[in-house]
Amino acid sequence: MSGSKDAEPVPKPEPKPESAAPSADAALSATEQASAKRAKLNSILSLIIAGICGYLASMLWMPGNSYTGDTLRLSDSEKVMSQNLRNHVVMLASTIGERNIKHYDNLERAAHYIEESLSKSGYSSKAQVYDVEGKQCRNIEVEIVGQKYAKEILVVGAHYDSAPNCPGADDNGSGVAAVLELARLLKGRQFDKTIRLVLFPNEEPPYFRTKTMGSYHYAEGAHERHENIIGMLALETMGTYSNEPGSQHYPVRGGTLFYPNKGNFITFVASQSSSAFNRECIGAFRRLVDFPSEGFSLPNFILGVNFSDDWSFQKFDYPAVMITDTAPYRIETYHKPNDLPDNLDYDNLTRVVAGLSSMIGAVAGEQK
Repeated sequence: MSGSKDAEPVPKPEPKPESAAPSADAALSATEQASAKRAKLNSILSLIIAGICGYLASMLWMPGNSYTGDTLRLSDSEKVMSQNLRNHVVMLASTIGERNIKHYDNLERAAHYIEESLSKSGYSSKAQVYDVEGKQCRNIEVEIVGQKYAKEILVVGAHYDSAPNCPGADDNGSGVAAVLELARLLKGRQFDKTIRLVLFPNEEPPYFRTKTMGSYHYAEGAHERHENIIGMLALETMGTYSNEPGSQHYPVRGGTLFYPNKGNFITFVASQSSSAFNRECIGAFRRLVDFPSEGFSLPNFILGVNFSDDWSFQKFDYPAVMITDTAPYRIETYHKPNDLPDNLDYDNLTRVVAGLSSMIGAVAGEQK
């Protein structure tokens, strides 16, 4: 019988070393990394929130506070102003009536009335004439030359035409009346900067936001002459006020959650590019005038922004603000045949115009 060798033992595989538990330093490093990520995320969110808040502040924040006290009685001189304002509106909206290219004779009558009124206040007006559909239209201007900085120009304007089928008492007889009374109030006063008072045709449809607007021709000419217009105030639909709750509306839903629901204030409206000028104006108004006021500097896509002759000036990069009672957001007669003189509140219009006289003095650097 044959013999056999013993089998060699099969080596056992060495056990894999177990994963080492993380050291205290490694765990701390992971915690620090997570904290750093959270801090970075918080910083980004903070910057986003700050940006949003800054953006909203640039639109909605205005210096000073709106007046909330009792309505002040008119002085004797203000009572005269109130009657003057009424007389201007009655002439434009009742005696003359609808005034536009389709009612060209009335548009001319309105222009002649404006020129005569300015002459009675001691001014010699000049006209900028241009053609629309074969009709001669004209801007009407008077100027108070500045004593120190004559080349810095503040324009105060209003359109004197009315919408089709509308006599245009509030829109814009009130604005024209305001400019005519401001001319009287500013006469004889001295300012560092130049003030121009200008009345424009063809603001209403079908010329609205086109090159046929009188204000467009005026701003274009100023731009071509390289004039330094420091700001433009468009006085637009200014004569309606109410203390009734629900009388004020806004272009953005929920506006009355943050702003008054009573239409008893005057409004300063501008696009965001004119926000600095807007804040300067409303800040001066609130500092000097005891009358409620609100202000907005909003993106151009919001309905109601650049809704008057301010549009033309901003087309040429001039700061511009519309001063208004908010028109269709308050007025039931807007662009209707019943936009008549008896619907206006001339006493409150007087308070606003008197306040604008003081505000314009501050912006133009009135010499005391």
